[in-house]
Amino acid sequence: MRRRVWDVVVKRPGPAYILLMAAFPPWHAIAAIALAVAMFAGFARGRARIEIISLLTIGALALGLYFYPLPGTAPQDGLALAFEGFGHHALITICALMVLGRGLVVTGALDPAARVLNTVWRFNTRVGLLVTLVIALFASMIINDTPVLVLLLPILVQLARKGGMPASKTLIPVNSAILIGGMSTTIGTSTNLLVVSIATDLGMKPIGVFHYTGIVLAAAAVALPYIWLVMPRLLPDNSSALTPELRLYHATFRFGSDAPALGKSMAQLAAMLPGDVAIAPGGDASVLPDARLNLSGSQEALEEAARRLGATPAPDWLLTRLRREAAMDGQDLAQIEMTIAPDSRLIGLTLQTAGLEAVAVLGVHRVRRLMHDTADQSAEALLREGDVLLVLSTITNAQAFARRDGLLILEGGREMPRSNKATLALIIMAVAVGLASTGVMPIAVSALGGAVLMFITGCVKFDRVGRALSAKVIVLVAASIALGKFVLVSGAAAWIGGLLASGMQNLPAAGVLAAIMLFVTVLTNFASNATAAAVGTPIAFSLANTLGLPAEPLVLAVLFGCNLCYATPVAYQTNMMIMSEGEYQFKDYLRTGLPLVALMVVTLSTLLALRYGL
Repeated sequence: MRRRVWDVVVKRPGPAYILLMAAFPPWHAIAAIALAVAMFAGFARGRARIEIISLLTIGALALGLYFYPLPGTAPQDGLALAFEGFGHHALITICALMVLGRGLVVTGALDPAARVLNTVWRFNTRVGLLVTLVIALFASMIINDTPVLVLLLPILVQLARKGGMPASKTLIPVNSAILIGGMSTTIGTSTNLLVVSIATDLGMKPIGVFHYTGIVLAAAAVALPYIWLVMPRLLPDNSSALTPELRLYHATFRFGSDAPALGKSMAQLAAMLPGDVAIAPGGDASVLPDARLNLSGSQEALEEAARRLGATPAPDWLLTRLRREAAMDGQDLAQIEMTIAPDSRLIGLTLQTAGLEAVAVLGVHRVRRLMHDTADQSAEALLREGDVLLVLSTITNAQAFARRDGLLILEGGREMPRSNKATLALIIMAVAVGLASTGVMPIAVSALGGAVLMFITGCVKFDRVGRALSAKVIVLVAASIALGKFVLVSGAAAWIGGLLASGMQNLPAAGVLAAIMLFVTVLTNFASNATAAAVGTPIAFSLANTLGLPAEPLVLAVLFGCNLCYATPVAYQTNMMIMSEGEYQFKDYLRTGLPLVALMVVTLSTLLALRYGL
């Protein structure tokens, strides 16, 4: 009997069946709700790791459905449901998109775009965040939400490393803007298409691409001040505990015959440099070919200075040889910090007299022994015990150099971008995004194909793929998919929907819209968008028939609710993609997402009531 009620409510719900479901919930539905609440409570308390809670959820599902299977199913079917998430297309899509994003990062493909945004952010961080939010919102109206985040995520992380607003304060706001933009057109997300398709099958006339865009943009105008000005204040600064104190390096820049800085005076040169790079006193009045200039600054600041001046911090012939040898050996060049040990042969020598050809020294961090140490601090001074060399080399060559010449390798080495593959990585990403955005291929297929091409072309090394993936995100996605499926097939979603419908008889039209939107919002934040769309759309039609309301505003309320997935990391795949980069906890999503959900529900339900004259 319960199975028949479930089928009728989902496929063709009626008031009698809704009330029956509200009165007699299946035992499996009660278990699904209890498990969802327990998982939510575990995440919200934050005492156990997210991976542990996710694995416990999967284990509870597997054991529970094995010993107490759903009606008409075998114990093995319960195991398949519990572990379905690990082979689900959504998880494959997220992993493939992480690989694509990694390819853009390690090749430096997004450096030009990052420099443009960095210019705006350096002018004013608040203005920079606003510009980024607007770009994200309008881009996601046409391009699927996930590719937009994949493009912006490495740029925002890079901006944070270069002194912009911490990534933990920008990623959730930008993700929220992307989700709002994706809600505004029928092609913004696959969930929108699913709701529209179900509604059309049930007899509603088709909805155009921009049919309801004005409603969402009006709501976005109301929500944007909160996202821009309030959200960052509610989020923690997770960068302070992760970012070490920057070392000040002294470097000697060399200029070729075509360097942009040639002929410039010292005053003009200083204007071209980043603000935290200093020119050593002395030297020529202007820059001539083959000139050498002593500068000091942080590692990233010196990199930016070299790019602006067209100079190199090491002999050009040595850099060319190291790149060629690394390519022949199939290895990546890396910037590595090495400190001079007490027994090193380099003590008392200079970089010019040490005969260093296995590595290129990009800068020297001088360790002061006394507060008023007046020893020469430039890169060309004598090397002393404790000085830190910033070298460019492969890991293998650096280890051999350290053993031979008495140095210790410090932690925190950074691989250099494979810039010769930057254009290729951009093309692969553009094709993958384009195919998904135009509907030629599902995002899962295009992203997986792009990830495979990243491996084949060498943009991402297969043995480094672990750096692109997050185990926390993978287990969390698998658990949320399995729980969402259980909520759907157990009848829990339909039971809650029926309970909701039984209490709406005396609500005004705006209240009905807000209630159905809120119901779908809760469902999408704890199950999945597809579950919310599949359950909410038929219920909206049933409510329209029961309450004598037009179906279209109720269907749009369902569509909007499916996109209000701000309050939990499991609500949408982009929420999970930013989790590891921002070092977020479950409570960060709750703290910022619940006010935004409330704001959007009130605004959108009011606008819908006004638009349809309800």
